[in-house]
Amino acid sequence: MLFAAGLGTRLKPFTDHAPKALAEVNNKTLLEHNIRYLQRFGIYDVIVNVHHFAGMIEDVLYEHDNFGSNVVISDERQEVLETGGGLKKAAHFFEGEDSFVVMNVDVLTTLDLEKMLTAHAESRAMATLAVMNRESSRHLLFDAEMTLCGWTNNGTGEKRISRNATPLQPFAFSGIQVLSGDVLKNIPFDGKFSLIDLYLHLAKTEILKGHDHSGNIFIDVGKPESIEKASYLFQ
Repeated sequence: MLFAAGLGTRLKPFTDHAPKALAEVNNKTLLEHNIRYLQRFGIYDVIVNVHHFAGMIEDVLYEHDNFGSNVVISDERQEVLETGGGLKKAAHFFEGEDSFVVMNVDVLTTLDLEKMLTAHAESRAMATLAVMNRESSRHLLFDAEMTLCGWTNNGTGEKRISRNATPLQPFAFSGIQVLSGDVLKNIPFDGKFSLIDLYLHLAKTEILKGHDHSGNIFIDVGKPESIEKASYLFQ
């Protein structure tokens, strides 16, 4: 699943007239970059959620024959539901799946997704989150075995601890995750909520793992200057 419903306020003024998914890096939209990224790992069935300029995303997919993938739309035109709410609304698409990949449309990376999928299967975790050792305004907190234990806001000092462990290692979340189907049976929230809120809730009783891909190229293409940087790194 590609999260493409957000308002993309950090990419203004571009997102005043188009969705962030259609921002271009080297004449390819972020939507195309990430559909083709998933294809490199054998993933051709893709769900795209839409809200902001939803029709423009649908038109681009139609005009390009879904870039060679089987793409279905999860329609959030009435209300943008954030990442957690967006996943819950799309849950019926995943019926019968043991595991699946969910990622933000506005990230570009050289993460080896096959290696992450293997790590998820071997750990039998409910979720495996791609993380890096890099600066960020917020960090997820993990124990020595890379089990999710909490979250911190580095600007405000706020901490949310789901399980006690010391020491706790901070890692920045990359917006990419492999989820087991069981996640969809354990969502106690409704409406608009974030996946981070869900993960911190689940981490109290379930095992969620971090997958450290430090050293890979990773760009959060959320600002105009990061698009320029990405153009040097991603063709």
